[in-house]
Amino acid sequence: MTAVEAAALLGVKRATLYTYVSRGLVRCVPEPGTKENRYVRSDLERLKTRHDARAGHAAVASGALRWGEPVIDSSVSQVGAEGLAYRGHSAVGLVLEGRSFEAVAELLWSGELLEEEPRWEAGEAVIPPSELARLLPRETPPVTALSALVPLLAAKDAVRFAAPPEQEKVRARRLLRQLAAWVGVAHAPGRVARALRAETMAESLVSAWDSKVKRAPELLNRALVLCADHELNVSTFTARVTASSGADLYACVSAALAASSGPRHGGACDRVEALLTEVEKPERAAAVVRERLRRGDAVPGFGHRLYPKGDPRCPPLLEAAREVRPEVPRVRVARAVQEAMRDAGHPEPSVDLGLVMLADALGLPPGAAGTLFAVGRAAGWVAHILEQREQGHLLRPRARYVEPPAASRK
Repeated sequence: MTAVEAAALLGVKRATLYTYVSRGLVRCVPEPGTKENRYVRSDLERLKTRHDARAGHAAVASGALRWGEPVIDSSVSQVGAEGLAYRGHSAVGLVLEGRSFEAVAELLWSGELLEEEPRWEAGEAVIPPSELARLLPRETPPVTALSALVPLLAAKDAVRFAAPPEQEKVRARRLLRQLAAWVGVAHAPGRVARALRAETMAESLVSAWDSKVKRAPELLNRALVLCADHELNVSTFTARVTASSGADLYACVSAALAASSGPRHGGACDRVEALLTEVEKPERAAAVVRERLRRGDAVPGFGHRLYPKGDPRCPPLLEAAREVRPEVPRVRVARAVQEAMRDAGHPEPSVDLGLVMLADALGLPPGAAGTLFAVGRAAGWVAHILEQREQGHLLRPRARYVEPPAASRK
C-alpha cells in the first residue's frame, strides 16, 4: 500500500506511520524507479486489529479471525519473535539436535521429549492398495489420495469413537504411518506394503516415493519436524472445530486435510511448483518475477505474516537442498527466483519454497512438497485434537450481523 493508503487504513497521520516503521511494527519496501515506498498490508491490518481492540468485544471478535488476536488457549506451540517453539522447544533446535519426527510428535502430544526414540507400528494395509489405485486417476495428487484413504481407515475402525487419550495416541501413530506409506498409491500401489514395513515415517516416505538420494531419510525427517505444528493455522483450527463437535480422530484429520489443500495454505506449495515451471530456466527468473510484480500478481513462496524478519523454518530446508543436489535444474531455478526477489526488495522465502526446493533436490514427484506439509502437520493436528477434547467446550463463534448491500436485496 502507498503511504497515503496505509495512513488512511490506520486512521493516523503519515508521521505516525513513519514512527511505526521505525519501531519495526510495519515493514516497507522501495518502489522501483521512484522515491516512494510501499507498506506491507498484512502488517498494517495486524496493527489495526490491535488498535480496534479498544473499540470493544465485537470489534475484537471480528478482527481476531483475520490474522488478529489469539482466540484459543493452547500449550502446543508458540510463534514469537524468537521463532517457532513446540512445547517450549525450538523447532529449528529440534532439527539441529537430530530429533526424529516421531519423538517430536510425542512431544506435541504429551509435552515430554523422550530420550529413547519411539517406534511406531504401522499395521497392515486396510484394503489392497491396488483397489484404491483403480478408483483414482494415475495423476491424482498425493494429498487427494490421502483424503480418499482416511475415511476408509475410519470405516475399518469400529471402536474409533470416544476413545481415551492413550488409545487415541496409539490410533494416531498408526494413522500417521499409514499416511506416509500411501502417498504414492495412485501411480505406484505396489510400494505401499514395503513402505508400511519401514521403521520410521521418513523411511516410509522414501520407500513410497522410491527416492534414490542417500540422505533422503534424514532430510525428509527434517522437513516433517519443521512442519509438525504452527499454532492455529487454517487446517489446525479446522481440526479443533471438528474435534469440539465430538467427531472421531479420522473425521478431524479428514477435515484438516481438506483445509490444507487450499492454495492459500498447504496448496501454496503447488503454486510454487507452478512458478518454477513458468520460470523454466535460471536466467529467466528476474524477468518472470519483474513481470509478475508489474501485473500485481503474487509471487508464491515469499513472506509470512507472522515472521516479518523471515520464516525460520525455511533456511534449514534451503540449506539441505543446496547441500544434497545443487545441480538439479529446478533447484537452480528456485535459487534464481530467490535472488530476484531479494534484489527487488521483497520478503524472505517461506517454508513453501523450502519444501519445494527440497522435494526437487530429492527427485520427488509433483505434489510431494504439499504432501510433506500435510503429513508433517498431521502431528500437530492430533495434538490440537487431544487438547481440544481435554478443554471440552464447543467452538462456536458468533456472527456479527450486517445489512446486505442494497443491490443484493433487489
